[in-house]
Amino acid sequence: MGAVQEIFKRVEKKYIVTDEQQDELVRFMAGKAAADNYGLSTICNIYYDTPDHQLIRTSMEKPVYKEKLRIRSYGVPNKDSKVFVELKKKYKGVVYKRRVDMSLLESYEFVNFGVMPGKNPQIEKEIDYFLHFYKGIAPAMYLSYDRIAYAGIGNPDLRITFDSNITYREDEVRLEKGVWGDKLLDPHTRIMEIKIPGAMPLWLSFLLDDMKIYPASFSKYGEAYKRVFSEALDRNEYLKLDNLNSKGKVNDCA
Repeated sequence: MGAVQEIFKRVEKKYIVTDEQQDELVRFMAGKAAADNYGLSTICNIYYDTPDHQLIRTSMEKPVYKEKLRIRSYGVPNKDSKVFVELKKKYKGVVYKRRVDMSLLESYEFVNFGVMPGKNPQIEKEIDYFLHFYKGIAPAMYLSYDRIAYAGIGNPDLRITFDSNITYREDEVRLEKGVWGDKLLDPHTRIMEIKIPGAMPLWLSFLLDDMKIYPASFSKYGEAYKRVFSEALDRNEYLKLDNLNSKGKVNDCA
């Protein structure tokens, strides 16, 4: 097995497609891209944020520069399982990702308590700076999804992924707690991502145009945050109304 890639620089574009469109895309990609060796896998993430959700709020404003931190596992891990601590930055449409692998226990000790495992000191220092820059940063959201990935034949830097069954929660934000929570999208919707260091291959560009599939602005964490925030607002309005009713200030219509 080859060495784990720790540094990425590429353009990433997202598309919202149906399961039928996914099947059609896969048929047309035959001979140009093939599924990787992992098949369908479950990716689990913890996103970190400040108490006032500064990182995701900034990201949703679509600035020129934004960044985020997460811990990622492939499948539900135990304390000794390998996970990745990832620092992801986006500047003028280009994604720069740094990641370092370690055990789940080491990742919690590093991100929550500042204990660096010494796997890659340079990347760990970058992450440590991030942790100190954003005051009060802590686990904010659990997100998991099922992914199948394709790589270009003769162009392995081209990656095409399809994500489904996106699940999120704000409670028990720990990877070892398993896959459970609220569903973000309907069962027939997929988030397709195309990741490539340079220009998109012409065959793929023509295919997307022919199928009328266009880039979409979509953040899994951002959409989950909006859903949670909206539900919180609805609960607050209900509590306010219930409180007014209990005081006799609001009456039902006769």
